[in-house]
Amino acid sequence: MVVVLAGVAIVAVAISLYVSKYLRSPSPVAATQTGPNQATLTLGTTPAVGSLGGSKSWVSYLVRQHGQWDHTTVFNVPAHSLVHITIDNFDGASALRNPFLSQVQGTVGGVMRINGKATDVINPDDASHTFTVPQMGISVPLLGVPDNAKNPCAEMPCSLKKAHETITFTIRTGKPGRFRWQCFVPCAAGFIDGFAGPMQTIGYMDGFIHVI
Repeated sequence: MVVVLAGVAIVAVAISLYVSKYLRSPSPVAATQTGPNQATLTLGTTPAVGSLGGSKSWVSYLVRQHGQWDHTTVFNVPAHSLVHITIDNFDGASALRNPFLSQVQGTVGGVMRINGKATDVINPDDASHTFTVPQMGISVPLLGVPDNAKNPCAEMPCSLKKAHETITFTIRTGKPGRFRWQCFVPCAAGFIDGFAGPMQTIGYMDGFIHVI
């Protein structure tokens, strides 16, 4: 009985910690309004969040505003609008386990641009991360920085002078709502199967899009 009660207590504490962390999710950053029903959002990915995050060695998404990188993965975007998204990826390839995710889905025109060149698919082995919003039917694979790239970024903050791949695409938002987004590349080094730690923590490799 003592063992059972101790086990229950441990589980209760674990659930409480998880819920409290969930409720303390990062503050949202608003996309920049550029015109009627138009907005822009600039994100970045890094192999280690460094001085910008609590778990400094964790892989993470970031958002860029006022010329600075901010550690949050909760974004406000306008409803019924075109949102132009730029992602500067400083991380190397981890490879996809499901090649289907190497295809661009749900963007305007069904394409993305990698360093200015339009495409709708990449080699699954070259994927670094994805930006996937299942409820909105959106999934964009991010090309990883080559292993032999000069001047790589080890941890944030990094300037755009560091080796990176720039991915741009546009999404069309609908009615207001709260949508979970996530990376589906198993990129959490040091965790079993690469899908724990930062992969399941808001503020690192997943978050929310608030359409308002």
